[in-house]
Amino acid sequence: MRLYDDKGLLLRQYTISSGANGVGEQSGSECTPRGAHIIRAKIGADAPANAVFVGRRQTGEMYAPELRAQHPGRDWILTRILWLSGSEPGRNRLGQNDTMRRYIYIHGTPDDVALGKPGSRGCIRMSNADMIELFELVEAGTPVMIDRDQQND
Repeated sequence: MRLYDDKGLLLRQYTISSGANGVGEQSGSECTPRGAHIIRAKIGADAPANAVFVGRRQTGEMYAPELRAQHPGRDWILTRILWLSGSEPGRNRLGQNDTMRRYIYIHGTPDDVALGKPGSRGCIRMSNADMIELFELVEAGTPVMIDRDQQND
């Protein structure tokens, strides 16, 4: 993932993980939606690294391998959430393709999760340190472009 300033200059580059099922916009597909988006909401500004979120709320838990063993099927959303909203009606906004209604986020992930290759349930996963940095650099309303050719850069 690349972060650019208003003039198009590259500010940061991050290793991410996208949908294990590839790209696609259909609800229930667990694919990463393509196209133009915005950051609709920033969640977890004061959360510590490894704070666990369920339903966009902190659970009070801190991620640890022991917690994973207790909840083996949980999709680990950690540290911060940038909730995405599609900007292209008919493609990633409204109807069965609505990114926001699909709860697609950019979020932190456990340190032992492999980044740089597809592996999520449609969200964009980042290391917790990178997620904290990115969260501080962007605002709600920041445009996000998800491009298939660069999805795991």
